[in-house]
Amino acid sequence: MPRIRWIFLSTVWPFVLALTVSGCSVGATETGPRDVRPQRIVTLDFCADQYVLKFVERDRILAVSPDAGREFSYMRDHAAGLPSVRPVAEDVIILKPGLVVRSYGGGSQASAMYARAGVPVHNVGWAGDIEAIMHVIRETAQALGSPEQGLAVVKEMQSRLAALPNRVTGADALYMTPGGVSSGPGSLIHEMLIAAGFGNFQTRPGWGPIPLERLAYKRPDLIAAGFFESMTNHPHMWSPMRHPVAIAQLQHGAVAPIDGSWTACGAWFLMDAVESLSAAAQR
Repeated sequence: MPRIRWIFLSTVWPFVLALTVSGCSVGATETGPRDVRPQRIVTLDFCADQYVLKFVERDRILAVSPDAGREFSYMRDHAAGLPSVRPVAEDVIILKPGLVVRSYGGGSQASAMYARAGVPVHNVGWAGDIEAIMHVIRETAQALGSPEQGLAVVKEMQSRLAALPNRVTGADALYMTPGGVSSGPGSLIHEMLIAAGFGNFQTRPGWGPIPLERLAYKRPDLIAAGFFESMTNHPHMWSPMRHPVAIAQLQHGAVAPIDGSWTACGAWFLMDAVESLSAAAQR
């Protein structure tokens, strides 16, 4: 009797095992592969918004920053209808995000704080020139599960750069904002002017007030006027922009308007500003 039972089991068991494995395979095929890309993504600032809105499908976005739809947000139209959340830890963690994306939002300790709460964080890197922007695009698109899209955007930027005319020899441009702020060497604005074919009229490194003293006796070939369409950073009573010398530059000089959203963050849309300035240089 035991021998008959053993023969029965040894005959039937492989058949049962085959059915079990076959059933598992069918189930896996029916449900399809699991999406391993980040889900339930939350952004903490409008620079992070730009990358997520560019490289992530809406159904993977849990919330964007309150500034995602503002006039200085390049991807503002894509933010319409999406929930927003303040970059406050309590407000974000209660949403149970699968990934938090930030540039500066939440403060300098945000990454460590969310890590302690068990929430993954991707920090959008700082870019000081166009090549660095391309690196940030590739890196962030990879982190968001869209590496091919990131590479495509980088290749498009490279093509647009290659198509720009040669530099206008000796021509200088000055970047001006409503708040009377300009930017010299060592900034992304400086790199934008150089890529467009201009020298930078502002020789002082970094960010600072427009050079009124130089403007009193020398005029740049072009004013790159940023944020004037929305008057972000409104000029206060003592702003250099209220000085007659500064006002004269806008009234009597050559001016190329630069949409504030083109330069608000270091990203692919800086090329819109570069091409606009390059076209002004040719004119």
